[in-house]
Amino acid sequence: MTTDSTALPAAKSKRGQWMALSAALLGWMFDGLEMGLFPLIARPALRDLLGTQDEATIGQWFAIITAVFLIGAATGGVLFGWLGDRIGRVRAMMISIVTYAIFSGICGLATDATQVAIFRFVAALGMGGEWSLGVALVMEIWPNKSRAMLAGVIGAAANMGYMVIALAGLGLNAFIGDLHQLLLDVGVSAEMTEKLTRNSGWRLLMLFGVFPAFLAILIQIFVPESHKWEEEKKKGSTSFWETRDLIGVLIGAVAALGMIALWALDVPWILRIAGSAVALTIVTIGYLYPIRRYLHRQGATNTLTAAQNRSLDSRTIRRMLLAAALSGVALLGTWGSTQWIPVWVDKMTGGTMPNAKAYTQMATAIGAIVGCIAAALVGDWLGRRVTYALLCVASMVSVFTLFQFNSQYGMQLVLWAFATGAITAAFYGWLPLYLPELFTTRVRATGQGFGFNFGRILAAVGVLQLPIIMREFKVGYETACPAMSLIYVVGFIIIWFAPETKGQPLPED
Repeated sequence: MTTDSTALPAAKSKRGQWMALSAALLGWMFDGLEMGLFPLIARPALRDLLGTQDEATIGQWFAIITAVFLIGAATGGVLFGWLGDRIGRVRAMMISIVTYAIFSGICGLATDATQVAIFRFVAALGMGGEWSLGVALVMEIWPNKSRAMLAGVIGAAANMGYMVIALAGLGLNAFIGDLHQLLLDVGVSAEMTEKLTRNSGWRLLMLFGVFPAFLAILIQIFVPESHKWEEEKKKGSTSFWETRDLIGVLIGAVAALGMIALWALDVPWILRIAGSAVALTIVTIGYLYPIRRYLHRQGATNTLTAAQNRSLDSRTIRRMLLAAALSGVALLGTWGSTQWIPVWVDKMTGGTMPNAKAYTQMATAIGAIVGCIAAALVGDWLGRRVTYALLCVASMVSVFTLFQFNSQYGMQLVLWAFATGAITAAFYGWLPLYLPELFTTRVRATGQGFGFNFGRILAAVGVLQLPIIMREFKVGYETACPAMSLIYVVGFIIIWFAPETKGQPLPED
């Protein structure tokens, strides 16, 4: 394959761009499907697996499984980002999609909540990796002038997955009785049929998650590799990545899971806080270890002075940490508030309106699609920093309004869910616009993979706080979720320390 896109016939180059974008969009859509799947079926699934109706127990397990999922996505972002910079965007993306599809589907066969947590962790490895790989591939193949629209479409695609799984949930609710009979008619045993269809048929929805695996075949056949990555490979830059460096990622993942255990178990607050501080330090050092080792090896072979190499390496690490902070605010705001809307609505209706949570999730997903595209375009117009700051203010206001001024399910709540989804999810149109602009080609997948997905570690900690806040202060979602939205104040402050990249091409060296 020719590595210089300008040497390709125009039709072939354009075809490669559209094939890469199509594959990445489908991958992101399935990412959204996987993320939206568990919140939709969480309560019936946990009632089934735990054998209890106790809301406190169900809420705690929902938080634990969500937090473990976020840790997996954070680890996968670093792991598959490393793989994408080493073996190429396309091959690594194919592996990531197969990983999250298979293990998401296996959740439908789980026999207890612990198994679901384990399977969701592995599935999240692939999901976290696919985001950074797809962004790197598309932004490198398409011209700079297309970045704003592409970023918006990237964010919109993931939220399309939320809508698809909500529609699947509605369809399953409508035809669960017919499906029960159909399974019996095709020879499925009565015992298995009853297992698959009870508690709103949650197992069938989880099994539905295996279908993205077929996308990997299409990617392998039709999607071209990034010519920018291939140029780096010719230069020998990719040879400085070494497998042994992944020990740091493994240690970081274990520390992150240990931090989840601290918040999940009944231990003193002082131990939780001290242990979390230590764990976050280990996670940060561990996840950064592969990139630090790469930069050290690469720097030893160039013609720059030691001081120049240290300066470049330091800038890369600083930008990775900055990206993690900016992403962490957006992710913590989402997973600490918006992601709980279906569970909140399900509890509000007492489970008597099974379609209510699906309609609400559809409203937030449609709003998110609009918001992602709008945020990327506004970011290209007003600038990256101003747009992010405005989103922080608007997100905090929208979350507070949704949860404080809606006490019963109805059209007003659905409309507010649409508005809240549009505003809080708009960050996911802004982030794929901004993060690639912080890193050079040789470390782009790893850099933005760490930056975006490390934010999930912070979000995981926040998710675990919600049931604790509700239990300790005896409040409901309508108070706890707005409290979590205060994280946007931090984002409003941090963004003014970030570089403005409006109008600049993607950095190469």
